[in-house]
Amino acid sequence: MIECKRVNEGVDMNIRISDFIKDISPYVPGKPIEELQRELGIKDIVKLASNENPLGPSRKAMEAIKKATRGLNRYPDGSCYYLKKELSKKLGVSPEELIIGNGSNELLDIASKTFLMPGDNAVMARPSFVVYAMATRIAGATPLEIPLTLELSHDLVAMAGAITDKTGIVFIANPNNPTGTINLAHEFDTFMKKIPGNVLVIVDEAYYEYVTNKEYPDTLQYLKKGYPILILRTFSKIYGLAGLRIGYGIGPKELITEMNRVREPFNVNSLAQIAAAAALKDKEHVRKSVALNKTEKQFLYRELKKLNIDFVPTEANFIYMRFPFPVQPLFNEMLKRGVIIRPVGKNEIRLTIGTRKENFKFIKALEDILKEWRRQYGHNSFKP
Repeated sequence: MIECKRVNEGVDMNIRISDFIKDISPYVPGKPIEELQRELGIKDIVKLASNENPLGPSRKAMEAIKKATRGLNRYPDGSCYYLKKELSKKLGVSPEELIIGNGSNELLDIASKTFLMPGDNAVMARPSFVVYAMATRIAGATPLEIPLTLELSHDLVAMAGAITDKTGIVFIANPNNPTGTINLAHEFDTFMKKIPGNVLVIVDEAYYEYVTNKEYPDTLQYLKKGYPILILRTFSKIYGLAGLRIGYGIGPKELITEMNRVREPFNVNSLAQIAAAAALKDKEHVRKSVALNKTEKQFLYRELKKLNIDFVPTEANFIYMRFPFPVQPLFNEMLKRGVIIRPVGKNEIRLTIGTRKENFKFIKALEDILKEWRRQYGHNSFKP
């Protein structure tokens, strides 16, 4: 155990804290628009940092929210009955195979607390979604991070090989965040056949609806075949409900039952449940969101090639870019121009695919910054 100490007005605060908590770095979200407005006084701000849907929420979801506001004095449906009913019909699974969370982040936390014990380990990729390691450490377990392949997708062979008798969970982001890459169906099938029955595979499919590659795995088949798998999806991305925080998990009912022991009562607010159920029925909103993403990523590909920027083709709604210099100065210069991007490494950024206006503003800002740096530091140098 470690101690949190403070002396104040004669009171000696000396609270014990679990020793594995000290290794956890707090999650740092993308800079909100409001904060930048306060700091720099800029009004026309483009946020391309958090992989949100630039089209906003579904019209049907918004109408459902307006009708539901009169009931806010009541606690929400703790079982999410109606949302589960809609998801069950859409996915072809039973309500008992579904768990709803305050975003899929909460479900990662619940799963880690349920299926990991102190001294266990969890296998995951690097770089990938940082919450996997956080949730693992909170449970008192150890993250085993396996580097991505040269193509920047999960090295499923190495990940299967890293499993020990202490492994409780394997986390797979497909598409991966921050690279936007996917593992194909045949790779995933070979991997699943190597996994022992006492190891839970959590497949995070937050960007599932954006994928266009026909070789993308159908993970629901593994649930139907009895594999130990938990599939996570969200309403934060393509459905545009990030502000309401709602996601869902699909898994064997025996495992869902155990997770419900850990899940807090009334963990999903009533407006989120109602909006999500309505959004599921808005197929046109999903179609428009997919079409916009497809068109705009091609625009960004063309413009980034013109600027000689190294990027990774994506199956998600963001693009991973690598630069020959540290990206913090780029981040700072972008902020001055009212563009919020997301550094995800020393030399890497992740850019949300926005509308044409938003994407053009990013490209113009990037072009101007690089031109200025070339003038200052030499024609062939990007180094700020």
